[in-house]
Amino acid sequence: MTAGAGFSDGTGCTPPSALPRACPSRLDGHAARSNPKPCGLAHVGDHGFDPGLGLFAGLNALPKCTAMSTYSYSLDAVHIERLQTAFVRRAAKLGLYGGPFVNLDFHTVPHFGEESVPEKHWAGARNKAMKGALTLIAQDAESKLMLYTDADIRKREADDQVLEFLSYWRKVRRGVAPTLIFDSRFTTYPKLSQLNASRVKFITLRRRGDKMLKAVDNLTDWQRIHIPHDKRKFPRLVHDSTISLPGYKGPLRQVIVRGNGREKPAFLITNDFDMDLALLVGHYARRWRVENGIAEAVKFFHLNAISSPILLKVHFDMALTMIADTLYTMLARRLRGFEDCDAPKLHRHFIHGKATVRVSGKNVSVHFPRRAHNPILRAVDWSTLPPKLLAPAGAKLTFRFS
Repeated sequence: MTAGAGFSDGTGCTPPSALPRACPSRLDGHAARSNPKPCGLAHVGDHGFDPGLGLFAGLNALPKCTAMSTYSYSLDAVHIERLQTAFVRRAAKLGLYGGPFVNLDFHTVPHFGEESVPEKHWAGARNKAMKGALTLIAQDAESKLMLYTDADIRKREADDQVLEFLSYWRKVRRGVAPTLIFDSRFTTYPKLSQLNASRVKFITLRRRGDKMLKAVDNLTDWQRIHIPHDKRKFPRLVHDSTISLPGYKGPLRQVIVRGNGREKPAFLITNDFDMDLALLVGHYARRWRVENGIAEAVKFFHLNAISSPILLKVHFDMALTMIADTLYTMLARRLRGFEDCDAPKLHRHFIHGKATVRVSGKNVSVHFPRRAHNPILRAVDWSTLPPKLLAPAGAKLTFRFS
C-alpha cells in the first residue's frame, strides 16, 4: 500500500518502513498525559528510545524528530492522496465501513506562531475566528470511522469541498450512492443544486431567520415521531413540506423539528423525498458523531498540535490520525466486551503496558506479564492476523502470556 503511494525515505530503508516510522506519534497517546504540548510529527522525542515502537517500525529505534520532520516535508499532495485512497480501499474490502451515510465537518487546527501564514478561520470550540489550518473530516456514520481528510483548504475553496469529497468517494466506494450529512455553513445552495444534479442525496440545516421562526407558530399538520435510537426516548414534533430556495434548482423537502432539546426549532432540508421522517431526523441527529470524533482526535491523537504552518505537512498529520483511528477500531472489534470502546480506553487497558520482546533469528516473541486485562488479549485468535514483521525481514511474530 505504501509502496504504491510512492512512500520512500531516501536513506536506504525499504519504502514500506517509512509509514510505520511515523505512525507511533499518533498511535501512542501516552504523551497526552505527560506533555502539555502533545506530540505530532515534530514532537516524537518521547518515543525515541522505545524499543517496542522501534521494532514496530522495522528498526532498532525510531528516527529522531529532525529526520521525521524532514521526511514529511518531502511529501506532496499526490503522495498523501494516494496513501489515503489506498488505505480506505483496503479498509472497505475488510468490511470496516457501514452504509452510505457520511458525516462531513470542518475543523480549524489553531496555529500560534508569530510568523505563520495560515488564514483566519472560525473555530467553534473557541467561539472565535483565529489563525490556523482549515481541515475537513469525513466520517462513516455507522462505523464512526474517518474515511477522508484534507487540510490544504483556503477560505475561497471551502464551499467546493463537498464536490471534492464526492469525486474522492466515487474513486474509493464506486457503486455506493452516498447520502451526505453536514451543517448549514458547510456549503452553499448552488453547490447543493450541483449535488442534486449528480443524483447525490444530502441532509443539511437551513439557516433560520426571524421571519421563519415567526411563521412556525402558524403552521398546522404537525406529526409526532420517535427517532429509532435507544437514547432518544421522547417524541419529536415535525412538520414536513416542500419549498424552493434561491440558487437551488428544483424543489427541496423541508422538515421542521420541535422538541429537539433546543429553544428554537431546527429546519432540515434534503433532496430525499422518499426517506421516512423518523429516519431522516435520526440520521441528522447522529451527525454529532463526527463532532465527537473530532473531539477525540484533538484529545487523544493530538490533532490540534499543529506541527507546521506548511499545510501539506498538516495534511500528512491528518492522514496519520485517520489511519490510527481505524487501527484502534480494528483492535476493539477483536476484544470481547470492548468492541465499542474508544481509543483512550483501549490505550489505557491494552497498549500502555510492559512486555518482554525476544528476537532470535527470524522469530520475534512478545511475552506479556500478568495484568488485569491481558486475559482479553489472550482470548483473541491472533493466528488469523498476518504474522510477518518488517524487520528482521520476514520475521514471524508470536505472543505469549503469563
